[in-house]
Amino acid sequence: MDVDRDVAHVIPREIAADAIGVGPWPGGPEAWPELVVDGVLRYDADLLAHGDARNVVDRYRYWTVEAIRGDLDTRRHPFHVAIENWAHDLNIGSVVRTANAFAAEAVHIVGRRRWNRRGAMVTDRYQHVRYHEDVAGLLAWASGEDLAVIGIDNLPGSVPLEGYALPRRCVLLFGQESVGLSDGARAAATAVLAIAQFGSTRSINAGAAGAIAMHAWIAQHAEVMRGD
Repeated sequence: MDVDRDVAHVIPREIAADAIGVGPWPGGPEAWPELVVDGVLRYDADLLAHGDARNVVDRYRYWTVEAIRGDLDTRRHPFHVAIENWAHDLNIGSVVRTANAFAAEAVHIVGRRRWNRRGAMVTDRYQHVRYHEDVAGLLAWASGEDLAVIGIDNLPGSVPLEGYALPRRCVLLFGQESVGLSDGARAAATAVLAIAQFGSTRSINAGAAGAIAMHAWIAQHAEVMRGD
């Protein structure tokens, strides 16, 4: 049996209905797959023995964190996400979680290095997270990588995200909650895009805006198929 291809079909489901994940690998240690695959420790012996309750797709059941991150590195999308963090923005965790869901190349935090990881739901373990002291640092890095910086904010003069041709290689930059993009970020962005809104509220939070903008990139550039 090809364990990598068929793992989703052999993992046990005999666990409580309200639980998340799967139980121990069926058959005991004698039936375990080889822990090391192509020189990399793929399977976690503790998870094989006791079950895997993590919120991961079936492809990654029982895999080590390092193996999951390494496999994602082979198929990440060429867009980055950046968010300004001048006042300990609580939305950053949500942005990281969504970036992981859409396989962003990396998340960049501009400003304070400390952020609330609770909203990330441990997805930061699988996602590359980088730090820049200020917007100038992010812009210098992006320029060196030949990445367009696209600001996302509902500002006067902004261009509708809907229908905008997002660059394949880019950085989607979000501002601090309540104040939006800083002046430096607005001035330096290749374009500033607004998300169409139709209700009474003036804005949506950075976590929601991040999900919408990232999915807009996916809709334009990703090869969409049924996930595993």
